Amino acid sequence: MSPVSLPPFTVRDGVYDVLRQFGVDTIFGNPGSTELPMFRHFPSDIQYVLGLQEAVCVGMADGYAQASGKVGFVNLHSAAGVGHGMGNIYTAFKNRTPLVIIAGQQSRSIQALDAYLASERATELPQPYVKWSIEPARAQDVPQAIATACRRALQAPCGPVLVSVPSDDWDQPAEPVVHRSVSPCTAPEPQAIAALAQALAACERPVFVTGAEVDRSGAWDEIVALAERHGAKVFNSPMSARAGFPEDHALFHGFLPAVKAQIVQKLTGHDLVLVVGAPVFTYHVEGEGAHLPDGAALWQLTEDPDAAARAPVGTSVVGDVRLALQALQGAQPRRARAAPPAWVREARAEPGAPIQVAYLLQTISELRSPDDVIVEEAPTARVVMHQHLPILRPRSFFTMASGGLGHSMPAAAGIALAWRERRVIAIIGDGSSMYSIQTLWTAAQLGLNVTFVVVNNRRYGAMKRFGGVLGFPAGAVLPGTDLPGIDFVALAQGHGVPGERVQEAAQLRAALASAFGTAGPTLVEVLVA
Repeated sequence: MSPVSLPPFTVRDGVYDVLRQFGVDTIFGNPGSTELPMFRHFPSDIQYVLGLQEAVCVGMADGYAQASGKVGFVNLHSAAGVGHGMGNIYTAFKNRTPLVIIAGQQSRSIQALDAYLASERATELPQPYVKWSIEPARAQDVPQAIATACRRALQAPCGPVLVSVPSDDWDQPAEPVVHRSVSPCTAPEPQAIAALAQALAACERPVFVTGAEVDRSGAWDEIVALAERHGAKVFNSPMSARAGFPEDHALFHGFLPAVKAQIVQKLTGHDLVLVVGAPVFTYHVEGEGAHLPDGAALWQLTEDPDAAARAPVGTSVVGDVRLALQALQGAQPRRARAAPPAWVREARAEPGAPIQVAYLLQTISELRSPDDVIVEEAPTARVVMHQHLPILRPRSFFTMASGGLGHSMPAAAGIALAWRERRVIAIIGDGSSMYSIQTLWTAAQLGLNVTFVVVNNRRYGAMKRFGGVLGFPAGAVLPGTDLPGIDFVALAQGHGVPGERVQEAAQLRAALASAFGTAGPTLVEVLVA
């Protein structure tokens, strides 16, 4: 077959130029036949990271984008590939991660014939969990569509976008796209900031609730300064995917539960609630009664106009959280208050048989370096983590905001790729890990410094616990929740990652210390109660 004769500047050339304009040097994907023309003369300055399943590719891109601060770029196959990745596309939407997804589409010339691998409604498939989706009307429009997608993905609130590209578009002639900049965020209205400053000065007992936007906007110093200025007790918001406040600070008082009545109980005694960078509020079960204690006024700072519109109570100020907190620091008047009593943590966990989750997390806390990154997807362990594995620094904790499993294992690999100099510790439940176990292969191929700690309780433990919340009697049989017989060490070794199983507390510290000190990926399976 004779070589394809190409025009001097193609759609493919235009797309790779756009990627360079936005600083994209890595593409995550699992290519299919409709994407192959994209890879003709693949550029040497862009890295292609192969994932063995599309959900893994999206999860890795999510972690990479959050850590690097760049737009994450994902290449997926048409309908089936996008479908496989849809769970983590949903999570990226909830995480507000800037992703651009290029979905391979069947050739334009045969789409009308219901061709094999064609995606009949390509732009509708990922909705409503993308900010924007398009299949350009002409091949020549593809590079401009990719540039627009990058800008939309990066505009606050960030999120995924999708561009469907027919396979015969890539070799078509195109024109270069002129790069232009768009401010990614907006400042809050000065009048709204002044009103909030007056409310803070007038109240007697303020309490702050921080969320993921604080960490995403780089506002840890600002929220700490404001809390100290007002002597405000600080809670982290329910189900937050990032840490919003140093958990060893004297003003930190733990985490709000995702239950209305329990939130009201935690906030009782305060006359002003300031929610910073979080929804009002995230609930997991239905509840009765008011959203706030009697006599409490609520204010919300958020970059997300939709979150502001959905808030059931209070006054919302929309704008970048860091800019809002900086404006509040400069606003007058101010008022000094005595600091609230310190939060009392649970007692230290002790070694026992079998190993308790609290002891495992406490040991990780004692062994980690201050620069290590914790990535979590162990729903049974999350509540225990709040007590025994405090997050002390910004940009050092990541999880999924969606509740969908299969995100954090590949996200940990993406974070480790972006931050080669840091050790990533991925704390993953046994059930969660099986959604994206193929991540181990990519981590081994790239030599990523990530330790996967599999918290193995041989069941979907969160379902057992949630059954109690829903009124199931103790000891009730819940079908489909037990997971016996999975050998995670064998799975790790089969993917090229060294693994070790820990069954006794006396083995735990040495096994974790060895894994944390080993270059490249490792896995430690810990059998817990």
